[in-house]
Amino acid sequence: MGMVVLMTGCHGTGEYFPKKIAPVEIPIVRFDQALMNVNRATAHQDIAYLIEEYEDMMPVFMEDILGINRWDTAYLAQALPDFLEDTVYGFHQTNLDAKVMFSDTRELEQALNRGFARVHYLYPDWELPSIYFYISGFNASLLFVSDDIAVGVDMYLGSDYPMYNRVVYDYQKITMRKECIPTDIISAYLFRHIPYTSTKSRLLENMIYRGKIMFLLSLIMDEEKEWEVMGYTQEQWKWCEKYERSIWYKIMDQKDLFKTENMVLTSYLNDGPFTADISQEAPGRLGTWLGWRIVASYMKHNPQVSLQELMDEGDAQSILENSYYKP
Repeated sequence: MGMVVLMTGCHGTGEYFPKKIAPVEIPIVRFDQALMNVNRATAHQDIAYLIEEYEDMMPVFMEDILGINRWDTAYLAQALPDFLEDTVYGFHQTNLDAKVMFSDTRELEQALNRGFARVHYLYPDWELPSIYFYISGFNASLLFVSDDIAVGVDMYLGSDYPMYNRVVYDYQKITMRKECIPTDIISAYLFRHIPYTSTKSRLLENMIYRGKIMFLLSLIMDEEKEWEVMGYTQEQWKWCEKYERSIWYKIMDQKDLFKTENMVLTSYLNDGPFTADISQEAPGRLGTWLGWRIVASYMKHNPQVSLQELMDEGDAQSILENSYYKP
């Protein structure tokens, strides 16, 4: 993968991070493998082991994925083997495919260690997570388990994985690839640790908030192309670049920046096949993309601002005005 070329020719990664950063180790806990080892004949003993060995993850898995009360182990002894052996929804085959796909996690570990080393350099007081792998029955890509993050490996088997045709929309398949996991994890971690704090709920504040995190994420994941960081295809990214000026002027003409209606926020910020308020050709989350562009321009024109200062800046109007953003 090539080095990210940040938009509008702004700072390179080297301006924010030294060449050598103290390494960190982000452990991947193979809860998925332990789950797949549950046998119907020894289910009670196997489940007792899971509850003891994975005391944080197991209750979350039971309640959020299986929908079973964490204390109802008698029912779980029947339900978990049923879940693992399911052929109606294809879980059994998917679990086998995930076992093969994730037999080697060294590249994922290296990417996570590299990314979180940069996060730790910027924010040494933040607790670093462990990463649990689990099988979700197509329920969830990521879950938080206290301060840790759990990854549903069956949600990352490749954009062309046949089972996905039954459970997700085409636009969702773009990021359902193994190589997307490190970026997804660090993105979720940043959004959790840098919460939205503005008292205003206009589109502008939401765009700038998301744009700041995307700008930071692109620097942390500097070996990813910018469209990969965004979760776009290269074609979607090029479409946005081609029509950037038209997008901006349409938003200004419609006065959307200062609207607070939920329908407007949803249109620009939520994932979807397109951004309806702009065009059915425009990819989803266009407001986040545009927020990233504005923040990148702001950092280009204000080189004295550190990444931490950018994250702490709560005045979205000031960021917009001082970005001199003119597509």
